[in-house]
Amino acid sequence: MEDIDAIAVLQDPVRRRLYEYVAAQGREVGRNEAAEAAGVARTLAAHHLDRLTEAGLLESGSRRLTGRSGPGAGRPAKVYTRAKGERSVSLPARDYRTAAELLAEAAELAGLDTGLRAAARRRGEALRGAAAPCGGLAEAMATLAARGYEPHLEPPVEGSEGEPGGDVDAPASVIRMRNCPFHAVAERFPPLVCGMNLALLEGLLGADGSVRARMDARPGECCVVVEASKNNLD
Repeated sequence: MEDIDAIAVLQDPVRRRLYEYVAAQGREVGRNEAAEAAGVARTLAAHHLDRLTEAGLLESGSRRLTGRSGPGAGRPAKVYTRAKGERSVSLPARDYRTAAELLAEAAELAGLDTGLRAAARRRGEALRGAAAPCGGLAEAMATLAARGYEPHLEPPVEGSEGEPGGDVDAPASVIRMRNCPFHAVAERFPPLVCGMNLALLEGLLGADGSVRARMDARPGECCVVVEASKNNLD
């Protein structure tokens, strides 16, 4: 299916709600859960979820949602996750990805990492404009969401400060991001592009604010995390 056809599938408002819900969870989602979240009947949700799968926007599988196995565990249920593939449409056709990859390759070969990070930090500061540095994790979440990072709050680990489910600005909480806006280029040039991304977020969030960005790569997520700055942990 062409990218433009796949994206057109999201024109239906119910279908779009279902897609956005599944994408935001970062895990497998069953039909009942998705239907409840979208406020529609299970049969309608199943139809739209399967349509999204046919379009290549979701991937489907099956597992027992009870977490049990063996006799009495129930039949496997159909579950959905966001597809790993990328979809984009440009009219007329443009190829910015190839340009970005060529520029990244040249920068890496020329050893321009330091200059690229400095430029990225300046761009982040320009995007923030006259606004003060982020005042906490809640504000950082909103800023990151607006830039397409799909942030989510990771609960504190057991034994750390703060309690799971507590204030979003609890010191031990960490913001992780399910999406990297530079994913395609970062896959080919990880040190260069991830360093650029970190510097961009340092400028965007403000180095002297209540939060700080740092590297903490994890498969399937952005290589940068955001947490309360050390000055705010005292």
